[in-house]
Amino acid sequence: MQSRSLASNLGIYIYAAGAIFLGLLGLISGDFAATWQHVVLGAPIRTPLAYLTALIELAAGLALLWPRTARIGAITLTIVFSVFTLLWVPKILENPRVFDPIGNFFEEFSLVIAGSVLIASLSLTGSSLARREPLFARLYGLCAISFGIGHIVAMPGLLAWIPKWLPPSQLFWAYVTTIGFFLAAVAILSGILAPLASRLLTAEILCFEILVWVPFLVANPHGHFYWAGNAIDIAMIGAAWVVADSLSYAARHAGARTEPAAQTGVLA
Repeated sequence: MQSRSLASNLGIYIYAAGAIFLGLLGLISGDFAATWQHVVLGAPIRTPLAYLTALIELAAGLALLWPRTARIGAITLTIVFSVFTLLWVPKILENPRVFDPIGNFFEEFSLVIAGSVLIASLSLTGSSLARREPLFARLYGLCAISFGIGHIVAMPGLLAWIPKWLPPSQLFWAYVTTIGFFLAAVAILSGILAPLASRLLTAEILCFEILVWVPFLVANPHGHFYWAGNAIDIAMIGAAWVVADSLSYAARHAGARTEPAAQTGVLA
């Protein structure tokens, strides 16, 4: 198992917080996380499934907080989030020209990627899973592309979500955040400045939570949609943070491996 300091592995705790939030929300409401966890209203035993899912999310999130159970927690959440990701596939195939199901697919897929990164990081050093951690982290770039496209497609609605008091204008921040997603995607997929880009992307999603989702919840404290939106966004912050931690760790270790070689060349 790979040893990492707390400061370089904070993402796992934010990711766990998102899972715990989702679990508590499900237990209190007896429902899934609104539109993100796409389970149709007429599904058999839907309410019992919602409670069962909530219990699993809560237990797995708590398991992530302890080293001895963190790996099983990551595996469990990866499976759960994979199910919710796959539930969007029929909607995509039903009408592939509509982007909303695709966007929701990649939002859920970002949580799957983070779970996969955690599983790899918590595996034995040198194992096949541990060696695939950089690949899993790079896949997050696909999600960033989807986030950017989603902003373009939903631009009129996006403007209404951006606080009017935020200078210089709503349109400015709509363009900045959209471009930011695409630039982060290029950096993460190419490996050029990937740690920095993933950190900035994490900060961008965090800003959505602070400036959009929290005010919405304050204004609509009884709306299940807004509670679910906050829970999902916190989980997505955790997912981006997990990827950023992984990319930063890989970059530091790559530097440590090349430094002795460089010194040897100088001495020669």
